[in-house]
Amino acid sequence: MKNYPTSLIRFIFCCWVAMLFTSTAGATAPGPEPVLVETAVFLVVDGVGGKEMPAIISSDSAYLGVSDLFSFLKIKNKTSQNRDSVYGYFLTEKGDFLVNKSQNLIHYQNKDFKLKEEEILQTPSGIYLRTDVYSRVFGLNCSFSFRALAVRLSTNLELPIIREMRLEMMRKNVSRLKGDMVADTFVGPRRPAFKFGMADWSVITTQRQDGPNDVWLNLGLGATVLGGETIVSLNYNNFAQQQRVFTHDSLASKAFDEKQQFVRWRYVNNDSKVVRQVVLGNIYTPTIASIFYPIIGVQVTNTPTTFRRAFGSYTLSDYTEPGWVVELYVNNGLVDYTTADAGGFFTFQVPMVYGNSMVRLRFYGPWGEERFKEQYITVPFNFTPKKELEYVASAGIVEDDRRSRFARAQASYGLANSMTVGGGMEYLSSIADRKGMPFISASARLTPSLILSAEYVPDVIARGILSFRMPANFQLEGYYSNYRKGQQAIIYNYLEERKVVLSKPISGRRFTIFNRLTFDQLVLPGPNYSIAEWLISGAINKLGVNISTYGLTVGSESPFIYSNFAVTYRIPGDVIITPQVQYQYTNSSFIATRLDVGRYIFKHGYLNASYERNFKSEITNVGIGLRYDFSFAQIGFSGWRGTNMNTYVESARGSFVYDGSSKNGSFNNRYSVGTGGIVLIPFLDLNRNGKRDKGEPRVQGLRALCNGGNIIPDSKDTLIRILNLLPYERYYVELNTSSFDNLAWRLSKTSMSIFIDPNQLKAVDVPLLVMGEVSGKVEAPLQTRLTVYIYNEDGTIAGETQTEPDGSFNYLGLAPGNFTARLDVQQLEKLELVPERDKLTFTIKLKTEGDVVNSLVFKLDKK
Repeated sequence: MKNYPTSLIRFIFCCWVAMLFTSTAGATAPGPEPVLVETAVFLVVDGVGGKEMPAIISSDSAYLGVSDLFSFLKIKNKTSQNRDSVYGYFLTEKGDFLVNKSQNLIHYQNKDFKLKEEEILQTPSGIYLRTDVYSRVFGLNCSFSFRALAVRLSTNLELPIIREMRLEMMRKNVSRLKGDMVADTFVGPRRPAFKFGMADWSVITTQRQDGPNDVWLNLGLGATVLGGETIVSLNYNNFAQQQRVFTHDSLASKAFDEKQQFVRWRYVNNDSKVVRQVVLGNIYTPTIASIFYPIIGVQVTNTPTTFRRAFGSYTLSDYTEPGWVVELYVNNGLVDYTTADAGGFFTFQVPMVYGNSMVRLRFYGPWGEERFKEQYITVPFNFTPKKELEYVASAGIVEDDRRSRFARAQASYGLANSMTVGGGMEYLSSIADRKGMPFISASARLTPSLILSAEYVPDVIARGILSFRMPANFQLEGYYSNYRKGQQAIIYNYLEERKVVLSKPISGRRFTIFNRLTFDQLVLPGPNYSIAEWLISGAINKLGVNISTYGLTVGSESPFIYSNFAVTYRIPGDVIITPQVQYQYTNSSFIATRLDVGRYIFKHGYLNASYERNFKSEITNVGIGLRYDFSFAQIGFSGWRGTNMNTYVESARGSFVYDGSSKNGSFNNRYSVGTGGIVLIPFLDLNRNGKRDKGEPRVQGLRALCNGGNIIPDSKDTLIRILNLLPYERYYVELNTSSFDNLAWRLSKTSMSIFIDPNQLKAVDVPLLVMGEVSGKVEAPLQTRLTVYIYNEDGTIAGETQTEPDGSFNYLGLAPGNFTARLDVQQLEKLELVPERDKLTFTIKLKTEGDVVNSLVFKLDKK
């Protein structure tokens, strides 16, 4: 599509104006009248952008309309009835101003600025000030370029338009954080009867010299069945069968053990108020009784899957292997992740949200062996919004030797936003003395920094938890449990359990340290058991440090005290060194030592070597390992040479994602089952029905931004895939067409809110409208900018544009159809111009590349 080159038009116009000024300058008559040319300049405001604006040019000076400029800058102004003055206030209500042409005066901030005759002009359209006046009076520094017909405006003041843009950006950022972005359209959930989506796989093989070899296989499948999320995880492990010395466990365990399999179907409807989730298969529920086997059954609840507003945080800390990545999930939503320090310690601030919270930790080791290991934790503080009732009902069979029957019903009610009470009933058939166990619970936020939670189960247990965040960022936590003597629901024979935790983070310019003191005491029928821990974990400059000291006491015996020391340091060459030492104070001797050296290689690989020595057992192990992340899978190998045995481990893992929109699949090196994704399909919506019909071509060049996931554009099939999104969440997607080759292609919707279906890549059509362009020329006896209106057949305005200095005009953005072009009647009356024809009709045809009409000509004469 061809347009008039704006730079060429401006160059010709500048030459014409320059000739006028040159001829005028050559006159020798005294006091020549200055040549004034009414035109338009391109105004550029720093931090805002640019806009065509009416102006008057005289020699090397430019005049800008007061009302036009102030209205663009969002400065309140009003023009008098006879158009000889402009008044309003500048920035604040106290900054009232008056620009008066009849007196050549500006009144601003209780000061009068007298202007020269050539500094202020009046035309039928309003009052104009020379650009240097704006700088001298209002602090708006304007520089005029005659060659480019442009004015650049800069200022140190926060103009209303800049403030408005800043506040709008802040509101937009806040909305992004809260998930409250307003989109042009919403793509809701889809519930097909059956649709396959994703598969995870992993293989771990172990060979032991003079020992048993074993294979561990895992296959996870994710699909939609009868509108519900369906996950199947199959596990095979023949370790027990490979034992040379048969034991009871090796005879009882099977390579394909049903207890190690996982099947779950979940139907979610967050819009319902009575039942929001139904789960069949493997269910998870907190229990009073000690249950260590999976539960197969059904669960119904009105708790939504969405992450609701947090009102505080709860400190969660634990140990895993050094260097492992730990992900924190709250109600199936990824909230945070961290890397365990040199001693394996990690900590989270778990947000406490309204409703029952299920916290899940997922561990990612360096070799892939335990990446799907999950640990479920129940947050001790559960709050329900005021005057709302939430319930969870579960029933099923425990996969133990007795096939125990299990049921639990629990409800909670928000008496206030800071207080929740609850209760319920739990049943387990394998308990001999008390199969049914009623319970009550309560949680209260006594002050913004003090939270108390308690639970009572008659004849079984009573427990309470207190969390107090003190000044100077000290955190005090207290735990107390009292067990009924002789109860059989809980397998431990504790009488009481007492625990106190005091923690405080300390930070400076070059260090960040987390301090924690813990004292835990178990009151038993025999000798009591006590353990104290002092933990120091953090970073000092580039050195990662972990020091954990323990003191164990049983009854009246002397305490056993030892410490674990571990540091991590990166040396030149991107080599990571992690030495560890375990020291016993009682005997003043070393227990064990370990050294790990690792380096990332080829961007996607990690090479590791380890040495460890246990001085008590006199066992020494030396190992080496290599992990490489291909785009389709992650491959790992490690070998250990020990005192008694050599061990070799090979591992591989990955996933397969099926895209139903293109009938293609792709492999990934991360787990995908349980997540969701989006496939954006841009196409030309030729019939403008918002749907992709047969014959409507797909196009390349669409760009997208999303507030989550990984965006993967595919130039081969014009699609954009966004992977690794959390299910049941709404994601905000912004679209733009800046990379399209054709300017006639426009988006009907520039933003979308998309609900993520689990285990699916949701195909989302992105319709592009093909717009037409009209151009022409206005032939007039004087050079001025005129407004051209374009009307639809029904008389509504389809668009408007202004003519260039040479009279040319164009407008892009018309849908196929019949239109009428008219000039601004009021503007023509002011300029005393009469058109030969008051309107011109034209037709935009439907074309893939867009239609162009360039034959419109308006001819004007003086009255």
